[in-house]
Amino acid sequence: MTDVIILHGAWHQPAHYAELADLLRARDLSVEVPDLYGLSLADSTAKVEAIASVSPEPPVVVGHSFGGVTAGTVRGAGALVFLAGWILDVGESPADVLAAAPGEPGEGLLALPDADGRLRLDPDDARAKLYGDVDEPAALRAVELLRPEHPSIFDATPTRVSWRDTPSLYLRGQRDRTMATPLPARFAERCSRTEVWDTSHSPYLSHPTAVADLIERQRVGGDR
Repeated sequence: MTDVIILHGAWHQPAHYAELADLLRARDLSVEVPDLYGLSLADSTAKVEAIASVSPEPPVVVGHSFGGVTAGTVRGAGALVFLAGWILDVGESPADVLAAAPGEPGEGLLALPDADGRLRLDPDDARAKLYGDVDEPAALRAVELLRPEHPSIFDATPTRVSWRDTPSLYLRGQRDRTMATPLPARFAERCSRTEVWDTSHSPYLSHPTAVADLIERQRVGGDR
């Protein structure tokens, strides 16, 4: 039985979401936080659907940031929650989206290639943009947990989506500077409901209890 599946964002890993997962488990909810690192979109989707398929009740699938790309393709979810998530349509890639909306100066994350050709986030930029409203100890720990990503993450292109026919909620952060200004509104329009909070890109760290409340409300019979 899995009540909630949390999908990590690019550069992130399951450990980033430990506090949120523990808060949900304290409410007698079963939580899975699969590691999707290095997997293709198709393989990520299959991994999450395998978890959902053995649950008697359709789980809530939560996608943070790039985790939203996978969340938006998963079949078998009872509801989708996008925490500042990316929501792509069939045939659309992050590279396409960024080319169409490159953003203003200061928007977007500073990612630089390392010796292996992987993209590493600048720690100071990540601290300011990913965790701008997170307290210092938690933010520094989150920065330490970040890992490099292969540039191919920007080529992930759904061949099908589930967000069109699954109840969904989009949480926007008013202080989110990781995306070009038009993108959060564009993604939110693809969801059933939208909430706007005075947060940066990682409300699960800055307001974990409120995010747990939000997720719990999306379960069967909840606030849809």
